Amino acid sequence: MSENASPAPMPEPPAERRCQNCDAVLLGEHCYACGQPVKGLVRQFGSILGDFLDSVFDLDSRLLRTLGPLVLKPGQLSLEYFAGHRVRYVSPVRLFVFLCITAFLAVQWTTEPEVSFGGQDIKTAVSIEEVEAGREMLRTQLNQTLEDMGADNPGAAGVRAGLAAVEQEAETRIAWLRHRDAELAAGRPAPPDPAIEETTISFGDEPWDPQTNPVALSWLSASANGYLNDQVARARDNVARVREQPNLLTDAFFQSLPQTLFVLVPLFALLLKAAYLFRRRLYMEHLIVALHSHAFLCVAILVLVMLGVARDALGGGVVAGALGWLEWLVALWMPAYLWIAQKRVYGQGVVLTTLKFVLLGFCYAVLLTLGALMNLAFALVAL
Repeated sequence: MSENASPAPMPEPPAERRCQNCDAVLLGEHCYACGQPVKGLVRQFGSILGDFLDSVFDLDSRLLRTLGPLVLKPGQLSLEYFAGHRVRYVSPVRLFVFLCITAFLAVQWTTEPEVSFGGQDIKTAVSIEEVEAGREMLRTQLNQTLEDMGADNPGAAGVRAGLAAVEQEAETRIAWLRHRDAELAAGRPAPPDPAIEETTISFGDEPWDPQTNPVALSWLSASANGYLNDQVARARDNVARVREQPNLLTDAFFQSLPQTLFVLVPLFALLLKAAYLFRRRLYMEHLIVALHSHAFLCVAILVLVMLGVARDALGGGVVAGALGWLEWLVALWMPAYLWIAQKRVYGQGVVLTTLKFVLLGFCYAVLLTLGALMNLAFALVAL
């Protein structure tokens, strides 16, 4: 190389990035001065969708690293979180929300609604033709069942009793329909339909009525009492719809069940706080334990649903029997897992842990029952 040769030009430094909001120099993806992120909404939709999924569900390699200890190592995720090892795992809130929604969607999708012939039942048929059609369909189904079972099967007597009940129910309905038609032909009003049960809601010692006996709570305002009476009336009217289409209430119940569970999780954390009051742990620590415990239960429910679907699809055989045993093992692992997690996290002896586990289980069962009843009531109103 010649001594007179000029040196190679230095590369130009990268352009300085500045915040579009406050014009401060950017040192990363967020402005250190005002906190505004570099990425805004004015960009490709695919990029926005990817950021949304990552921020809500955190669906990356951390999910696989989280599910292993969540299912197989009781209490480890909570202990890791307390030790400060958080970045390698999905956060407890995101984990619980994702698994809860996934589990209950699976339960809802695999819950078959009740169906009847032509949307009618023998008890509620409005014509003799509908009764005859329903009776014939049920006869065919029950006779086929009897043929498949064989005459010597112990369950055959029950099927024959079902056939007799169908005949009796059909004859009773036909008799009432003929009586109704005769009364209408004579110009008289139709007799009361025995299949229609009047829905009554009691308030106090008398049936509820929006005018004569409304709900009137002294500690509520007039507008609040009016709203409450409107909801009672709506629930009463929806009962008739549920009788005709039971799957409406089932769907509404499962749709609102995750919200009920979201309320029960912090309440369960309060129970843990009370049970381990002298351990001097923060409420948020108990909440993390509650989130991880409920996330595990959601995984267990999801596994049970998948095993049940697979077993039903196979119908029978060795594999279906093995899947049935796996369902039992998962069901037994659920309480065992919760007990082991409670002992590992709080570090008490077997006897004390067992006593507190039973007491917490009883209290939570009461809360779960009350929550399910309230959820059922809200579902009935929301139809």
